[in-house]
Amino acid sequence: HDKLGIMINSGFLDGMEVPDAIKAANDKIVEMGLGNIKVNYKLRDAGYSRQRYWGEPFPIIHKDGIATPLDESKLPLELPEVESYKPSPDGKAPLSNNTEWTNLPDGSIRETDTMPGYAGSSWYMLRYMDVDNDNAFVDPEKEKYWGNVDHYAGGAEHAVGHLMYSRMWQNFLFDIGLVSHNEPFQKLFNQGMIQGITNWAYRITGTNEFVSYGLKEEYTTTPIRVNIDLIDNKQLDIEGFKKWRDDLADATFILEDGKYICGQEQEKMSKSKYNVVNPDAVIGKYGADVFRMFEMFLGPIDQAKPWDMGGIDGVNRFHRKFWRLFYNEDKYVVTDEEANADELKVLHKTIKKVGEDIERYSFNTAVSALMVCTNELGSMKCHKKSILSDLLILIAPLAPFVSEELWHKLGNEGSVHKATWPTLNESYLVESTIEYPVSINGKMRVKINLAADINQAEAEPIVLENEVVQKWLEGKAPKKFIFVPKRIVNIVV
Repeated sequence: HDKLGIMINSGFLDGMEVPDAIKAANDKIVEMGLGNIKVNYKLRDAGYSRQRYWGEPFPIIHKDGIATPLDESKLPLELPEVESYKPSPDGKAPLSNNTEWTNLPDGSIRETDTMPGYAGSSWYMLRYMDVDNDNAFVDPEKEKYWGNVDHYAGGAEHAVGHLMYSRMWQNFLFDIGLVSHNEPFQKLFNQGMIQGITNWAYRITGTNEFVSYGLKEEYTTTPIRVNIDLIDNKQLDIEGFKKWRDDLADATFILEDGKYICGQEQEKMSKSKYNVVNPDAVIGKYGADVFRMFEMFLGPIDQAKPWDMGGIDGVNRFHRKFWRLFYNEDKYVVTDEEANADELKVLHKTIKKVGEDIERYSFNTAVSALMVCTNELGSMKCHKKSILSDLLILIAPLAPFVSEELWHKLGNEGSVHKATWPTLNESYLVESTIEYPVSINGKMRVKINLAADINQAEAEPIVLENEVVQKWLEGKAPKKFIFVPKRIVNIVV
């Protein structure tokens, strides 16, 4: 009892962090003879065999109750063509229906289960190193040359399972001497999850009448999720809603301003929440390039972000502006004129920004930089081939289809996706002039452009001769002329 009392009144743990307190308590239990420390590991068997059609077939045959590997000369074993992927009548795997493939002439029977998805996905990256090798999955020398995968990008939920199996597979191959690296990947990058917008309709409890979002506080309601395909800018397609489910066919509605407005909530995209956006519908309306660029423009790739269709029109307008650099209505307007300094500055500023952003997976800011560049070139009425050719290479990773089409329209050979990335020339980015705010007695009165390399002796007469400055000096000689290079001019009268 005395020993237990010491543990219950455990004041000796006060002030400790939890991990330290756990260790101290464990040590105390051992010291007092109340117990011993034991570590338990729980291993869960991975379900490897699958009762379905899709998946690598096991190269195993069964005869007289004995499972035997297929002879190597008969590999690879490929799935047979089938008319149906449904299970057999007795509940066995779909391949059991194909008796011609399953039952061999010598009386043996093929294994009808297939391997899971992670069977091939755990090692396929190794096969890329030596795809034409018919004797081994990879030649050891080629495996040493290529090494492991430099960068693995994948969603956190998918990556947990895939990486776990890949690492076990790689460790096994390493242990038996078939690979020279015990880890398959050098670096992991998890992209953030795109969250769906769940839409709610509000049924007046105990009825089949629905009240619009803005009026729901006047009633006792039970919310139900609504299929996102029935929503346009929060407004419910009432007729589509009534056809969606049999129990809604006779539904009635209390509207606000003649519309039924749904409530909305951000949640994980899931079929059960009816908030999964079908990309085919978006691509059908806006095109694959707009859809692709819109996804990247939603926000930082490594952060979760809501799917908000409100921004796609802005990306669509950008694509139209970009197209107008090449076409005015249906007229092709690209010229072979030589680019001027201002146009080259805009281009090389974009080369620098987009190149840096892509390297660090900051695709949303790369899209933003291309938007700025397109606006600036549009304002300059720049339609010059030398500028636009490099611009197409910059936008190609983000908008692969329109860039390929325009690349060939410019008369370039080969694919834009195989073109050399434009070389940054820093000299085009050097500012020739700097805009100086000029303050007189502490208040900014005018801004004057001065040469970037100007000194105080050169700047003073130019500033003092300015009409606005002379107005505020009122004919007085300045007591002080303060010149901060590349920053500001301050005059004290």
